[in-house]
Amino acid sequence: MNDQTWVQQQKKKKRAMAQVILSSLLFSTGGFLIKSIPWPSLAISGIRGIIASVMMLLFIKGRGWKLRFEKQAFLQAGFMGTTLTLFVASNKLTTAANAIVLQYISPVFILLLSVIFLHQKPKKADLIVVAVTFCGMGLFFFDQLSSKGMVGNIMAICSGFALAAMYVIVGEMEEEVRFTGMMLGHFLTFLIGLPTIATAELELSTVAVGCVVALGVVQIWLPYVLMAMAMSYCSPLTCNLVGIIEPLLNPVWVFLVTGEAPGMYALIGGTVIIFSVSAWCVYNDRQEAAKRCEAQESQTA
Repeated sequence: MNDQTWVQQQKKKKRAMAQVILSSLLFSTGGFLIKSIPWPSLAISGIRGIIASVMMLLFIKGRGWKLRFEKQAFLQAGFMGTTLTLFVASNKLTTAANAIVLQYISPVFILLLSVIFLHQKPKKADLIVVAVTFCGMGLFFFDQLSSKGMVGNIMAICSGFALAAMYVIVGEMEEEVRFTGMMLGHFLTFLIGLPTIATAELELSTVAVGCVVALGVVQIWLPYVLMAMAMSYCSPLTCNLVGIIEPLLNPVWVFLVTGEAPGMYALIGGTVIIFSVSAWCVYNDRQEAAKRCEAQESQTA
């Protein structure tokens, strides 16, 4: 690799890092936007979904790509639609902090699903992070003793599980298939919410309409596009660690806009989850790097 090529690669990596940071910032606006709309959760996720679906279709066509309606795209759509719908619902039933942090445990669910369905043998570090994360998760329920709060927490956990299942089942895909799956996933949230949209009396105020449009375009469509484009130049570890911005800032925006604050147990549990998952990702990345070095040394020996 010559100097000019190296410089170009570094520029692309810096741009990709900026895209990941921006996408995390945009994702973090979801909590206060959802709570600012006085509509049922299915109506919010449904209208957000159709807006994001149309935007994704225009993006695909603008890039000159083809829609690839393959099995992987439909699998991705199913779990993505479930994730998005449950996340909006959980924000209406529990605090924004609980909803986003409990969804953030999806890497741990990926581990569990990989062990069960892909028969991967867990390491000691994997077992530790599962135990610590589930202890942190349990702390959230001490703050949400009402049935409404409990249901919201469970929905947030299920949202994280669906997100993990999507990554495990879909795996690596071609770009056209991945973006087709995203478009279908957003459209699925619209279909799920359609009965509520058709029957509920929605308050069409400027704030409500503005917030739902912002959810569809700024909070969900644009960051997904930025993240997908950055993945070619940012490692999964980088994306995961930068992604911490979302669960950290989401409740901050909600507190500033609505005054909603998580309880003490939720703060402790959230700290435990974010720290343990992040440390586990760093540890796994270092282990993989060490294995690659050993393999290279054995080949050159």
